[in-house]
Amino acid sequence: MTAPSSSPDRSAARVAVVGAGIVGSCIALALRKRGLAVTLIDREGPASGCSFGNSGAISVSSIAPLAMPGVLASVPKMLADPDSPLHLRLGYLPAAAPWLARFVMSATPARVGQAAAALAALHAGAIDRHEALAKEVGVPELFLKRGHLHLYRNASALDDDRAAWQLRERFGFRFETLDRAGIDALEPGIAPGYQSAIYLADHATILNPARYTQAVADAFLARGGRFVRGEVRGLTRTSAGWTVTGTQGASDFDHVVVAAGAWSRTLLDPLGIRLRLESQRGYHVQFTGARNVVSRTVVLTDQKIFVTPMEDGLRVGGTVEIAGLKRPPDPRRAAILERIARETFAGLEGRPVTTWMGHRPCMPDSVPVIGAAPGQPGLWLAVGHGHLGLTDSIHTAERIADALEAARQGKR
Repeated sequence: MTAPSSSPDRSAARVAVVGAGIVGSCIALALRKRGLAVTLIDREGPASGCSFGNSGAISVSSIAPLAMPGVLASVPKMLADPDSPLHLRLGYLPAAAPWLARFVMSATPARVGQAAAALAALHAGAIDRHEALAKEVGVPELFLKRGHLHLYRNASALDDDRAAWQLRERFGFRFETLDRAGIDALEPGIAPGYQSAIYLADHATILNPARYTQAVADAFLARGGRFVRGEVRGLTRTSAGWTVTGTQGASDFDHVVVAAGAWSRTLLDPLGIRLRLESQRGYHVQFTGARNVVSRTVVLTDQKIFVTPMEDGLRVGGTVEIAGLKRPPDPRRAAILERIARETFAGLEGRPVTTWMGHRPCMPDSVPVIGAAPGQPGLWLAVGHGHLGLTDSIHTAERIADALEAARQGKR
């Protein structure tokens, strides 16, 4: 593997963190702060996947899982309508069937309540944590706290979504219901098709998720961490810990943290760790030089689209496409986002766009797996954050660092 960027303490426990997205980078930084000899490994580099292309929303009230009661009724549309915000490729149905079965089983009221409680606990304090981390790693200008605005076509559409907002309210989230005048007061450039809204004033946005993730990784390196560019192809348990085998050779570690997103199963399946993990492919289009079209995160609830101001433009992200890891991006999905954005927001005329597709790693109940791998001492999991990897990255890092430190103390 590549040479270290600087030399960690030779007497400290050796930890490999596989995956340099925002989750893996935060874990690496948290472990290095505790004095461990940490190597961060990624086949491309920090922020090369979803941490590059996500919508930047720190969405602490997003506690309603994707699998809500009544979701089964949407499956036929998922299969039949390629323009649906939630689309399942028919050819991928056999491979997705086990995940879909668990997804449907997760949509009971009791399981939704359990998932919401787990997500609320994981989200707790995320806004303050990210504001502090942005300052710590030298990019405070990337943290924007101007709230999130969820748009609805009319009051009836908002009523149809009332169960999700009641769920949020039950967990202590506060929000304001707005009419069209209230929408205009916040974001006057929105088309008149949206007449009702919910406003969460305390929510926040990261204005460049890739630069933020890189800053976290740079802070890790500045503290003496190592970064290795290479593809990890296997993990082998040894009497002393773990051997990580990659494109640049093999290295030994006392602990390994798997934070490899949608690709985590390629490392875990051979070890007998069978996670019901699926890629929910998401797309974005970015309008160059159009940052001032909106001044905060705006959510088009009927289209499941997040619209966010970025440092260098307007990002319009969304759709859930279940089609696996191998199929190339579908340009039609990005084209849908572009069309909806141009129809909805003033100021996009003539603006050029770039497009992106990434793999969100999702569990059927939307709750990530964080902690020790069962039956595999020294192996740790931080997998399945779905749409909320940015929101939950810091708390995930704290949980992993606390659990790993407790395990080490228990052996002394």
